[in-house]
Amino acid sequence: MSIAEDLEKLQALRERGAINDDEFQRAKARILDQPPALGSGGGGAHGSFLHQLARSRDDRWLGGVCGGLGRHTGLPSWGWRIIFCAAALYFGVGCVLYLLMWIFMPAESGTP
Repeated sequence: MSIAEDLEKLQALRERGAINDDEFQRAKARILDQPPALGSGGGGAHGSFLHQLARSRDDRWLGGVCGGLGRHTGLPSWGWRIIFCAAALYFGVGCVLYLLMWIFMPAESGTP
């Protein structure tokens, strides 16, 4: 979706009374300040979330992947551990995903 289409939809919402002028101005500023989308479905808030992911240095059993996911999502690290263990029982998918995330997720910056 292009910026022009987003602005047209916002204007239509304002004209219908679904949003007030202050909400319109804030939403318009957010649309105009956001970086352009990468490809057809990338960019936006999801891109910044993925760039914030990092393996935990203090909440770790193996590589700190679950601790890092727990820090950046609403699910605690023990919940992620259960998910990866359950997925490991499904033809080892959890082990492969954990290994890939261990390789590609950077470690948290700071002291070890």
